[in-house]
Parts: sequence; C-alpha cells; structure tokens
Amino acid sequence: MSPDLGSVAVLGGGVAGLTAAHELAERGYHVTVYERNDTPGGKARSMDVPGTGTGGRLPLPGEHGFRFFPGFYRNLPDTLRRIPYPNKSGSVHGNLVDATECLVARDGGRPNLRFPVRTLVSLPVPGSLLPGALVQGLAGLLDTALNLPPFEAVHFLGRMLVHITSCELRRTEQWERVPWWEFINADAMSREYQQLLGVGITRDLVAIQAEVASTRTVGRFTQAFIYNLLGRGNDGEFDRVLNAPTSVAWIMPWEDHLRGLGVEFDFATEVEELVYDGGRITGVRVRSTRSAAADTVVADHYISAMPVQDARATWGVELRAADPQLKRCDRLRTAWMVGVQFYLRTRMPLVHGHVIYVDSPWALTSVSQAQFWKGRDFHSAYGDGEVADCLSVDISAWDKPGILYGKPGIKCTPDEVRREVWAQLKAGLNGAGRRVLVDADLHSWFMDPAVTGLGGPSPSNREQLLIHPVGTWYDRPSSRTAVPNLFLAGDYVATDIDLATMEGANESARRAVNALLDADGSTAPRCRIRRLYRPPELTFLHKLDEFRYRSGLPNLFD
Repeated sequence: MSPDLGSVAVLGGGVAGLTAAHELAERGYHVTVYERNDTPGGKARSMDVPGTGTGGRLPLPGEHGFRFFPGFYRNLPDTLRRIPYPNKSGSVHGNLVDATECLVARDGGRPNLRFPVRTLVSLPVPGSLLPGALVQGLAGLLDTALNLPPFEAVHFLGRMLVHITSCELRRTEQWERVPWWEFINADAMSREYQQLLGVGITRDLVAIQAEVASTRTVGRFTQAFIYNLLGRGNDGEFDRVLNAPTSVAWIMPWEDHLRGLGVEFDFATEVEELVYDGGRITGVRVRSTRSAAADTVVADHYISAMPVQDARATWGVELRAADPQLKRCDRLRTAWMVGVQFYLRTRMPLVHGHVIYVDSPWALTSVSQAQFWKGRDFHSAYGDGEVADCLSVDISAWDKPGILYGKPGIKCTPDEVRREVWAQLKAGLNGAGRRVLVDADLHSWFMDPAVTGLGGPSPSNREQLLIHPVGTWYDRPSSRTAVPNLFLAGDYVATDIDLATMEGANESARRAVNALLDADGSTAPRCRIRRLYRPPELTFLHKLDEFRYRSGLPNLFD
C-alpha cells in the first residue's frame, strides 16, 4: 500500500461493499469494511442451519435465497475472475455451472412447460439483429418456450420491438412512467399471456406487480434475457448457478483474498449515523451488536454500501440538506423477497435449472441444488445423514393471500409460511396425475433469521429488496454525492442494468470507486464499467427514435 493514499470506511459488507473494498485495495487504499452480520456477503451469503450437523457432517446449508448468474451479467463475472480459487480456472468464476433447462409449473391440471435453455441458444437466428431478423429470432423463442396463441405471441413481439428500438431518452422520459401491464396490453389478452409475460416476469423476478412495474426496468432486463438467449453479448450461458453453497464457492474465498490485499473487517457492527460537519463526513457512529458498545470511526473517505432502507436511516437532516438526492431516496420502495429451504430425504432434481410457479399466489421460484453441487453428496456431507437434497425456494409476493390459510405471508406464523409454500409447490408440481413432492420426503426446513416477528403484530425483514414501480428511476441516486468524501454503492443506486441485482450492486460499487478516485485526484486506473449489450445494428434506429421522440412522434413500430 502506498503511504500517501488515504483510508476508506466501507459501510456494509454485501456484494457492493466487498466490490468497493476489492477495487480500492487493488489501488492501494487502506480499507476497513463495517458489517452488521458476523460474516460478509449480505443477501448473497449462505449460512449454517444451527444444530443440524451430526456425526462429523457439516450443518445443513441455508441462505436468504438462491443465487443465479444470467449470462448477460458483465461486471460481476469480471470480479469473480479476480478472486483466486483452487480449481481448473484458478478463480471463483470457475465455480459457476450451467443450468440447462427451465420448468414453468402450472396449477389446475394444466401441463407444465419444460424447455431446454441450450436449445434456445442454438436456435437458427440470423446473424443480424435488424428488426426483421430480430422478430424471427424472438418468434422462435416464444414458440419453443411458451406455446402462446399466435396472435398474442405476435403482439408481444411487437411491443418488445418497440422497446428494443426505443432510444434512451424515450425509455427514461416515457416508458419509465408507463406500467408494464399497460405497455404489453395485458388486460386484452388471455390468462396465459397475463401469467407468463405480465405477472410471471414482474413478480417472480423483481417482486413487484405488473400493474405498477416500470416498463423501462422490466423491458430492459427482458431484452437482456432475449439477447442472452440469442447468444449476443454473453459472459456465458443463459442461466448459471454455483457448484456449492454461496459462501463456500464465492464469499469466503473473496474475504480471504481481500484480507490478503490488506482489507480489514469489523463484523457485528451496526452503523447508526454518518456525522456531517463543515461540508464533509467527519466520522461514523457505530455500535457493536455483541456488546452494545458505541464508537465513532474516522476515515478520509466513506462509501455507504448498505441496503437503501438501512443507508437512509443513517443520514441526518443536515446531510440530507447538503444533497437533495439523499432525501429523494425516502421515496424508494422495498419489498420482501425471502427464501425458504426444504431439506428432502429423496434426491429431487425437478429440472436441470429453475422452476417458475406462475400460478402460485406467492410468486414462487425454486432450484434443486444437490444436482449442481458435484462432489458434495448430501447424505455424507450435511446434516444428520438423512438429507439427500435442498429445494431452495424464493418467495416474491408476501402481500398476497395463500391457498391454505387465506392470509398473506407477512401475516402468517413461520410454520404457516412453511406449510403454505409447500402446498403451493405441490399445486404446481403434483397436478394432472403427477406426484412429485411427497410429504414423507420433507425432512426439515429453514428461513433466513433476518425475518423476525412472523405471526405477531410487527413482522420484520432486515434484508429487503428494492422494487421498481413507475417513476423509481427518478429517485435513484448516483454514486457521487454533493459531499466530497461520501459515495454511495448498493443495488438502489442508478446503474445501467437498472435492476436490484448482484450485478447492479457490483456496478454501483465500481462507479463509487471511480467517483472517489476522481475526488481524490488519483492517477490510478478507473474501474471499467461494462454496460448491458447493445446491438450495433440498432444504432440507426435508436438515433431515429430520438429524433422522433424530440419531435413528439411515437416510436416507428408503435
């Protein structure tokens, strides 16, 4: 470390905080990460289920929710390649394995839809992504994957063509104000169309209702998936998961690498307030969660890398007055998106990838993990020797009534949540003569302890997710603030991906580090910011659409 470089306090040890620490340490800064949990990783980390390991076996692996790494991620994979790991690739990136299929599970005896992702990638798509070729490729995807009625497939293709050929100005000023449901004309379409392309896309992936979700955001990541499926701009296959629990395959090696770069960690430390005086941050008041002891930490620079609901609680009145974008963050909305792990006595590879339960009121998605954890037999590695698989389920809609108790998840007791989720899984998997999930196979279950108070008057979730109703983009802050030594990182910060994801957290941290380097007058190389893929063939249409938008005209294909 160069002696003339300053110190940086990184507040939060999730993906954003660890990315910022990584980039700064490589450039010679002295970095200390302050994290309220006992381990790093935030929502991405995995955790031991207490008291479950016997006979020399490891405890059962739990998590906030499963991780998946779409091929269109471009910043996070670069970081993964720079974290050493003793495998063939020599990095954590080598722990990513391809999920080759997806299953859409449906209730009411309707057939489930299984489609191979590799087949989609290998569809004969013309080399050009000009409108005619693009529609041909998209038609192939919809016909192969969703089997929608031809009229509705064509209509959706038309709406996607409008969004894909819209300029950034139109997306920001027009489509950001239009709900996705309205944009795709879902009211006039069939239940299948609504469930698959309206509700399914928005609730299962961004935990928000299609009726209010921003078209800018939903359309942006939908087209990213489309380009990914068509083999454009990819880091890798469409869907990838890790070959071991997240902390084992990624977070723990990352912590070790950062320590090797000189990064220090202060765990079990809650950030209470950023002290603002004389136009700068002069310190941060923190409190140990183990002893309740208070302290004030001082550094030259500060990167706030906590989730938005925690970060804004640390900004006082004077600090908010110094930068209006901090006050606008109060309008940003969060929701629960928390996982439940079901430990099964029987190996249960439902599909070699993810399952989307489009009819489940709680917007469930799942993955059977044992099939991807090669060399880690559950019977011998985890628990009491009876567990063969972990079915990890994400719950995206905690505010909707369930099918057993008629209550939203947030009003249920923990056991009611478990029973309700299990019932909704069976409704999607066991219909039409299928008998996939059997009660006798259920060994035990686990939920992130960040969720507390279920069944009581004040349920709480410390690890919430930013959601994207219309207008959200206007309230998302930049990484650079008006305070010269304060910078923001986190999945709520404005990024190119425009979605609360690990990729967005990573991108925002790179932007925060670049802003810090600029403010510090550093000559160190800036972090590279990789944008989502943009087909060069569409550049002319984007320029044409900007001219049309500024002239008050609709998109050429609208």
